[in-house]
Amino acid sequence: MLFYVVLGVVVVLGIAAGLVHTYQDKIIGLFVTEANKYINTKVEVEKISLSLFDKFPDVAVTLDKVNVLEGLPESKESLARAEKLYFTFSLLDVVTGKYNVKQLFLENGQVYVKVLPDGKVNYEIISTDSTTAESEGFSFDLERISLEQVSVLYIDQQLKHTYEVDAHQFTASLGVSSKIIEVEADGKATVQTIHVGTGEYFKGKAVDVSTALAINRETQTIQFQPSLVQVEGAAYEVGGVIGYTGPTYLDLSLSGKNTNVQSLLSLLPQHITEQYKQYRSEGDIYFNGIIKGNASENENPQMVFNFGCRDATFYHPDVKQRVEKINLTGSFTNGSGHNASTSTLELKGLTGVLQERPFSGNLKYSNFNNPRISFDVRGMLDVGYVLGLTKLEEVPGGMGLADVHIAFSGNLNEFEARPGNNTINTSGDITLHNVSLTLKELPLPLTNLNGNFMFKKNDVAVSNFKGKAGESDFLINGMFRNVLSWLLLDKQRLLVEADFDSNYINFDQLLKEELNTPEESREASSTASTYKFAVSPYVAFDLSATVKRIKFRRFLGKDVKGQVKLRKQVVSSPNVSFSAVGGNFAVKGNLDARVRDHIKVSTTAKLSDMSVDSLFYVFENFNQDFIQDRHLRGRLTANIVSDIYFDSQLNPKTDLLQAEIEATVRNGQLISFEPMNKMSTFVKRSELANMHFAELHNSFWIQQRTIYIPEMDIRSNLTAAPVVSVSGTHTFDQDMDYKIKLPLFYKRRPDKDSRYGVVAEDPDAGNSNLFLTLRGKENSFKIAYDNARVRQKIKTDLREEGRELRDLLQGKKPKQKKEKNVELQEGEYFDFD
Repeated sequence: MLFYVVLGVVVVLGIAAGLVHTYQDKIIGLFVTEANKYINTKVEVEKISLSLFDKFPDVAVTLDKVNVLEGLPESKESLARAEKLYFTFSLLDVVTGKYNVKQLFLENGQVYVKVLPDGKVNYEIISTDSTTAESEGFSFDLERISLEQVSVLYIDQQLKHTYEVDAHQFTASLGVSSKIIEVEADGKATVQTIHVGTGEYFKGKAVDVSTALAINRETQTIQFQPSLVQVEGAAYEVGGVIGYTGPTYLDLSLSGKNTNVQSLLSLLPQHITEQYKQYRSEGDIYFNGIIKGNASENENPQMVFNFGCRDATFYHPDVKQRVEKINLTGSFTNGSGHNASTSTLELKGLTGVLQERPFSGNLKYSNFNNPRISFDVRGMLDVGYVLGLTKLEEVPGGMGLADVHIAFSGNLNEFEARPGNNTINTSGDITLHNVSLTLKELPLPLTNLNGNFMFKKNDVAVSNFKGKAGESDFLINGMFRNVLSWLLLDKQRLLVEADFDSNYINFDQLLKEELNTPEESREASSTASTYKFAVSPYVAFDLSATVKRIKFRRFLGKDVKGQVKLRKQVVSSPNVSFSAVGGNFAVKGNLDARVRDHIKVSTTAKLSDMSVDSLFYVFENFNQDFIQDRHLRGRLTANIVSDIYFDSQLNPKTDLLQAEIEATVRNGQLISFEPMNKMSTFVKRSELANMHFAELHNSFWIQQRTIYIPEMDIRSNLTAAPVVSVSGTHTFDQDMDYKIKLPLFYKRRPDKDSRYGVVAEDPDAGNSNLFLTLRGKENSFKIAYDNARVRQKIKTDLREEGRELRDLLQGKKPKQKKEKNVELQEGEYFDFD
């Protein structure tokens, strides 16, 4: 039995194959002749063949590599391309000799449909001439069309609409009569994009379509039976009428079933929903709406949608945070003008629970072309929970609570154009409770943030805002002017008028590059000890500051007080005072940071009663090894006027440094200073090892990396040379050129009321001096006789003796030298550097 069945099938197939082969040329010729009657555009085909097995059991006319040109005069562009195009009819038609094409298969192709600005279309390629007679034995009576892996691009240049869809597997059944074409279609597709005006919708969305429609050719209407479109697991039911007698007329109703946040977001423009596309939802979410009216270049239909949720949950799949028990009602309408300018999106009665804490709010967004937004929100929010839910790149982490009661309303475009107090209205306040934040742009953590921020229009009143930035703490009370513009818009200025108090500020930490610059923005050459100093051009402040302690490297300051102002990247102060290095410091001046790598600090400073050895230690011996803190003792008082320059990493530009210093040192000591030991030929070594001096006063100049020291007398405890005169220069490269004068004869008159006594110079001592020079590097210098000064001294003495001789010859009495009493007071030390 099986043998005969198989034999019969083989025989039938053989006969069928023979018939197809026998009549192949005839059938193809009839097909081409009939197709040419209905198609009035050029069709390019690489190959036409007849196959029994491609669409078995039907016989198929197969067209390979088909290119159908669009139906526009003189156009060479394609309407459709396909790798394969099949027209099928039954095997019985081959036997009877009458061929009736029932199905069309389009595989691996593209379809390009256009509506031009003048209303012409490129898809009118089927002849409507009713006088055309059908070929005897061949006709087209399509009942079914199948698409497989076909992309469709539809562009309406009148309406500015673009639709791009990939049909993966799509089947349409046709029922054709003289008046009505009935279509039932099912299939799967991916909507690559839908552009309507400037909005983008449904980007990359997979959809399942099941639709039934009737096209009335007399009334030129399309009647949709309830049709189902599934998007992101949600189903939308669409029904209504589309008319195309003139402008496209729409009368459609839509309702959602099993909708979620993803499906609702897919209905909104892509630029609005991009940042929320990863969010998911659970619970009862509903949606319905109508579209009614003409759709043309000059008209838009009315659109009204209502949506909401009941006891829903929203969450991000990558984090554990969830917003629960969400309830709201929402609506969208394009308003009386049926356009973006009259459109309004509104959320009412929003309530929910976040980390077991309730919150509520409302939102209204109107006029999409010139947006006006208003919202209010209330609730105690967990900062870390909110940041985890929103996943803000700028604020990757945080913790603490924020009690929020705030309302906002304003026109966003007006606010951007004129970001003043009259364009927006804000009210309410935010109170922070032990908040900590991690900022992307500031690796240094912000912790223990507390305080109240009261909003009024564009300004914020700050009350008891305190916290820590790393080890530094702060307390601020005052006004932040223009704060919303500064936060929300580019290149807006913030003005802070406040009292600033702190117990401790660690500038060494605050200025380190690794702690105030994102890792990816740091320079490759930077190290852990590199600093970064920059002043924003968009921040200004007027501060009344009080700081108990300040630290920077070895420097420690106490009881800092003063007024500090910042304008246009220039920090200035009329008065800052503090205690440091065992004394007091007062300064006024400014810091100009307008050029990033050319920071200028101009100051007038007064130092009072500072410890010299501590000063050298704090300033790291001023980057030299010649004279160090271990060599010095004494108390320093000085007035300093200076211009100092730095780059952005606080490296000094010493070649530009200029300073004028008037200094007094009391009760000074010079201990084990090598250049003094070199003079042991003239003075006892034991005295040189610990040289005391009561007071030293002189003015110094610094310019072009050189310190200029005018001649000064140092009255010391040296028995052989109680008065030493010194002058010269000392460069930043440690090149020294000093001139030293030592008296050869000196007598002292003791006095019990003074440490060194009241001294009287020998009248003849001034004529007996030893002149020396000290030249070289700090580690390689020489002390030698100053022959030039000796010669000059001889010349001066000869002139003086000549003058006295003339006076004697003229009978004049010589002038008597007065005894010079010098009371030696307390002092510090003299520094050769």
